[in-house]
Amino acid sequence: MKNKPICYVPEREIPEIYSGVPTFLGLPKINSEEELRNYDIVFMGVPWEGICTYGKFSGCELSTKNIRSASTRYGAYLPEFDLDTFDFLTGGDFGDCPIQNGNYTFTFENIRKMYSSILKNNKIPIVFGGDHSISFPLISEFAKHHNGKVGIIHLDAHMDNMDEYGDEKLARCSPFHRLYEDLNIDPSKMVHFGIRGPRNNPIGLKEAKKFGATVITGMEIKENGWLASIKKAIDIVSKDTDTFYVTVCSDILDIAHNPAGPPDPCGLSTYELAMILHECGKAGAGGFDFVELYPAKDPMNTSGHVAVWMCIYFLAGLTKFKFNL
Repeated sequence: MKNKPICYVPEREIPEIYSGVPTFLGLPKINSEEELRNYDIVFMGVPWEGICTYGKFSGCELSTKNIRSASTRYGAYLPEFDLDTFDFLTGGDFGDCPIQNGNYTFTFENIRKMYSSILKNNKIPIVFGGDHSISFPLISEFAKHHNGKVGIIHLDAHMDNMDEYGDEKLARCSPFHRLYEDLNIDPSKMVHFGIRGPRNNPIGLKEAKKFGATVITGMEIKENGWLASIKKAIDIVSKDTDTFYVTVCSDILDIAHNPAGPPDPCGLSTYELAMILHECGKAGAGGFDFVELYPAKDPMNTSGHVAVWMCIYFLAGLTKFKFNL
């Protein structure tokens, strides 16, 4: 594409998605649904934090801004593969979904509307959150668009499949229970990947088994290796499906690699996650989101930079898939 993202170009002009916030990687700003036709990859933000399941609000609605701000340091060229995604594909930033604090109905309806506009134009959607509850409307629309022929890889320390939190069925600990119930989704094509630690309710594993979802624990990944583990997951979600979706909660990473995340040890390194996402791209994943960063804990915005890197490694794999590289 023309004016592709590339670092160390001092005269480069970077547009803003809104006042004071740059577009992702300095890509062109998409101002209307009609402009979607000009791009292959479309970036979207959902600056939403719903009900908190522990303590006070985390501030994760600020992450769409922080990730975009970190991204302007980078291009998409990776010397490990001698590959630049934007030599093959074009990309633009569609901005943030309209949200209303505390209003799930308003926010989730707007997520569905904005996301479905990307899908119906047959673009590759990349979404940054926000808390993990947003993955329910995103994946639900993704599955509907693909007539139910989809798989889901859910990378997380936690199952996020509780039926409800108190009386709230759309809380961040519940999106995958809502997806189990979605008529366009076959839970047997869903893999919860990286699950670990004492911040899991025992009901979660029982619910996954009841609905037929697969769980690959964090310890299994360490013992069997990241490559064998993700290949197992990809095999499950690819069987009798047309494509699959990848959703990433930042706490799939060890806290040592994710200062903006909750203090969950025993997780993946950034290398392991980057290569896992690269494999997902190489296998033809058609949707991607990255959620649950808490910027107030991370004054250097380290995790914002990590999110950018993870996305670029995913896109490099997807480029290999689409162009048989």
